[in-house]
Amino acid sequence: MNTHVVRDHDLFLITSSTGEVSSDQNEAGLGLYTKDTRFLSANALKVNGKKPKLLAAREEGYNLSSFRLMHEEPDKGAVEILRTPFIHNGTMYEKVTFKNYFPYEYNCEAVFHFEADFQDMFIVRGFRTGETGDVQPSTQGENTFTLNYLGKDEVKRSTSIRWESDATGRVEEGDLVFPMNLRPQEETSIVFTITPAHDGQSPEPADYEEAKARLVKSYEEWEASFPKLSMKHPAFDGMYKQGIKDMKMLLVDVGYGDIPVAGTPWYAVPFGRDSIITTLFMLSSKPELAKNTLRTLGAYQGKEVNKERDEEPGKIMHELRFGELSTTGQTPFTPYYGTVDATSLFLYLAAEYYHWTADDDLIKELKPSLDAALAWIRSKETARPNGFVSYHKQADKGIPNQGWKDSSNSMVHKDGAFAASPISLVEVQGYVYAAKKGLSAIYETIGWQDESDVLKNEALKLQEAIDNHFWVEKEQYYALALDENDEQVQSVTSNPGHLLLAEVKRDASVVKRLFAPDLNNGYGIRTMSDQEKGYNPLSYHNGSVWPHDNGMCLLGLSKKGYTNEAAALMKQLLDASLEFEDQRLPELYCGHDRQSEGLVPYPTTCSPQAWAAATALLYTQAVTGLNPDGVSKTVTVNPAFLEGVEKAEVTGVKLGEGHLSLKLMKTDNGYDYSVVENTSGYEVVPVTTRTVSKP
Repeated sequence: MNTHVVRDHDLFLITSSTGEVSSDQNEAGLGLYTKDTRFLSANALKVNGKKPKLLAAREEGYNLSSFRLMHEEPDKGAVEILRTPFIHNGTMYEKVTFKNYFPYEYNCEAVFHFEADFQDMFIVRGFRTGETGDVQPSTQGENTFTLNYLGKDEVKRSTSIRWESDATGRVEEGDLVFPMNLRPQEETSIVFTITPAHDGQSPEPADYEEAKARLVKSYEEWEASFPKLSMKHPAFDGMYKQGIKDMKMLLVDVGYGDIPVAGTPWYAVPFGRDSIITTLFMLSSKPELAKNTLRTLGAYQGKEVNKERDEEPGKIMHELRFGELSTTGQTPFTPYYGTVDATSLFLYLAAEYYHWTADDDLIKELKPSLDAALAWIRSKETARPNGFVSYHKQADKGIPNQGWKDSSNSMVHKDGAFAASPISLVEVQGYVYAAKKGLSAIYETIGWQDESDVLKNEALKLQEAIDNHFWVEKEQYYALALDENDEQVQSVTSNPGHLLLAEVKRDASVVKRLFAPDLNNGYGIRTMSDQEKGYNPLSYHNGSVWPHDNGMCLLGLSKKGYTNEAAALMKQLLDASLEFEDQRLPELYCGHDRQSEGLVPYPTTCSPQAWAAATALLYTQAVTGLNPDGVSKTVTVNPAFLEGVEKAEVTGVKLGEGHLSLKLMKTDNGYDYSVVENTSGYEVVPVTTRTVSKP
């Protein structure tokens, strides 16, 4: 069924296409959620015993929606109903307006049915079962109806429903009943304020109109804070603006400032890998989100060996949950650490953040966390004879594959057999190299010379080892991974594209392979070549196209100066966005060939998804080709214009101590630029374009 999602920080609502939550549609997971718990499992309306019919549903911007419905008596008249829900500051607001279009005075009864099952999100999705608490008797007050629950964790959860209306409402067996007597074209409204409380903690609701005004203002301020990239390209403008809006929806603060969650609806919690990659893509616009992410992940960094959570000292978490199954220890997500790449990406993000900000203070503040993360990486490098960071699941209820392609069938050999763990992923070694190389230069600048030298030597050794162990001569490409026997997993995949963030010796071969038709479907780079036995364009990780995966490749192309290829990949993703409502890049789409089959949507995706939205925002960096160096206080410029663009202007890029604004233009010899504003303290330097083909 079609669903609709509205969200603000940690509270979100999933409704049907009619704007309601119906208890007979619970298989779709409809409801109001916070803290990984469904605080409202029914919010349904009947007028005179009948469900109204949907006329139209629309998004009105600023995370506001409206659902226009009709209660009709054929050949007599109708009552039009307008539902306008939104969420702000931990509270759901909904205004329901009834207007009489009968030619006479019309009596009707509006009945709102509310339920709250307080189920853990894992139970709602059918992923887990477990021991849970009990729904408690509801309580009533003046214009207030409260649903209550006592969890197995002894936490009290409740949902308070308040209303204001000209019509007098009453509670009847859990329903709110509003008798109405409307003259022709008379209208009346009911305003609901629905507030979840967790362990007695709940926000103080505001007036409906005041809350709505605050929500609109927060979006206006958010949008105004982003760099402006002007290049007379309407398709880009649509995708970019949608990405900005989606990122606002996907922020949460668990104690260290706003960070992005992974995606709505089912992954609306902090994830190590997702939050890192999302903020990495946003360094040119919102470096403070990277700062908050580093602090948050440092605070939840592994402290001990705990096999039930795949936890180890220094390891960066995979996922943090707050639901009843997690707080009672029935699932290992408080947090869960089953990820092999988040720790190296944490270090890489710290280095990249420094290059955009030259923020010595944060690096010094994070030094204990950086040391612990490096110690974890070194422990993994020495744990196996090959010297690479590897993963092997310890937790019984953990994730079997622990790279970003974490489905159980994603590690597949050319003969179709699944690779056995411990597994060493190629991109993880690239992340480790890039992190050590980046931190080495930063440490030298700060004055930690001995540690800088160690990191530099380790990086050089790893660079050579990647080439020696992962290169597949027959494919002229790098292997996906090494298995438990250090045999190459030679299936051709997108993973080696992430090596462009490092300094592998054969990057030109990698770039060429990314644009070969078996790996690139015309809408982006597939997760797996269509020539592999494991290929399935309908699969999650073995042939689909993921915008963020392409974003990692795009960032590498931009950093390496492959501007033709960067421009071609940006066009492919932009063309894909045009196939989706509101140009919202989804989590993934199917890998079918563009020329023969067009874009085929993936049947179940998170929407919006943080790192997909952030891929749209990465265009600011990729189009301008900005690549800062916080050590030398320089920033290089190497533009990659979209097809048909002759000039562009970027204003308000956050850099160093201030901002950078540039005018960019095509010339007979490539590109030229002029500096409009530079308060960053960085010197702007041009570089030379590289290319391997004409995609």
